[in-house]
Amino acid sequence: MSALVKNQRLLMRCERLGSELEGVCRHEGMAVFVPGALPGELTDVLVVKAQARYAFGKWMGARDASPDRAQPRCPVYAKCGGCSGQHMTYAATLAAKREQVLDCLRRVGGLALEEADVPPVLGAADPWRCRNKTALPVGGTAEEPILGFYRRHSHDIVPIQDCPVAMPGLEGVIDAVRGWMRAYRVPPYDERTGQGLLRHVVTRASRDGSLMVVLTASRDELPHAEALVRALKAQVAGFCALHLSPQPERGNVILGRSSRRLYGRDALSETLLGLRFEIPPLSFFQVNPAQTERLYETVLDFAALEPGDCVVDAYAGAGTIALCMAGRARRVVGIEIVPQAVEGARRNAALNGVKNAEFYVGAVETVLPRLIENGLRPDVMVLDPPRKGVEPPVIGAVLAARPRRVVYVSCHVPTQARDIALLTAGGYRLQRCQPVDLFCYAGGVENVVSLTRE
Repeated sequence: MSALVKNQRLLMRCERLGSELEGVCRHEGMAVFVPGALPGELTDVLVVKAQARYAFGKWMGARDASPDRAQPRCPVYAKCGGCSGQHMTYAATLAAKREQVLDCLRRVGGLALEEADVPPVLGAADPWRCRNKTALPVGGTAEEPILGFYRRHSHDIVPIQDCPVAMPGLEGVIDAVRGWMRAYRVPPYDERTGQGLLRHVVTRASRDGSLMVVLTASRDELPHAEALVRALKAQVAGFCALHLSPQPERGNVILGRSSRRLYGRDALSETLLGLRFEIPPLSFFQVNPAQTERLYETVLDFAALEPGDCVVDAYAGAGTIALCMAGRARRVVGIEIVPQAVEGARRNAALNGVKNAEFYVGAVETVLPRLIENGLRPDVMVLDPPRKGVEPPVIGAVLAARPRRVVYVSCHVPTQARDIALLTAGGYRLQRCQPVDLFCYAGGVENVVSLTRE
């Protein structure tokens, strides 16, 4: 195998798509990852980074364009790192995500071909204007502020005016914030020096047209906030709240540990499966409401609840899955580490008149084993962890509790597949699988599996 070097030009056939919808080519057996390349294309590639066993390339064109190739709708798509699949048809992104799930279940989960039966991904009826949350880093200067998304594999900010996958209102927010920064010389934060004030502009929108703005800043202060409120009210239809979240720590963590309301509502409101949910500024909530309903319908279907069941919803967030299950079960127990999210879950339970759901604050790996040791015996357990998957004590608690069914929801299939292997080794069998696309035109997919106790 000959070593590749930076700026080398290659002509390669793209074999498949990777986890971020990037093309995967091979040069004398070495994988070369090329964003923009599509399977089957004879691709002209410029090597931009070479390692001992793999390389990264820049797509310079295709000699024979794939029938799946499409014209990106976003004017800065070639630079922005927010999306990775607008150069292909939406159907092609769904097919690639199904292959990702299938590959992970077989290769990482150790499942045989007949066990890893993955149906087509449930795609969105309309993949545009569907994302309810954006987080825009702020850069430039007080005189010429920049709001946008990071360029791929860097912290260089690509300025944007709008985003075609975001719900309406983002363009007005960007204009209002930039005008306010210029008028009052509000300095953007510089993560290299730790100087400056405004770090990120986060928007949260709901399907009723309401829009909340959350600013993260290096200090718990915002000069001339009333002027920003006036600008947002004038330029953003549906603007309903402005919150400030102090984030003094160095690095690129977006939201701080707390927030305070500067104007309007304490929380946004969204309806899922007939239930109303309040979404505080710092609370986790799925980014695509229409597809979230399809995801939760899948979870409910896979759970196959009976009226007398006790259900545990681990990693419960604001209680959305738990409360959707409460009407079909005797008792629901939710566990979540973020105190504000648990407060929101309890408010959401009261808001919807749900009396058979209870929520515990704490790390799942600590709280769940304690509850099991104290005699809790769920009939069905739902796992919906962050990307890192579940901790070993959680696997141990599940195996000790012996629920008849485990429903595992994940946005990161490699760690889900790893945990499926541990659960199958402990006596469970994969029964059903269904991927759901919440991240339209981006890498990643939500995958739901159910496992039954043998």
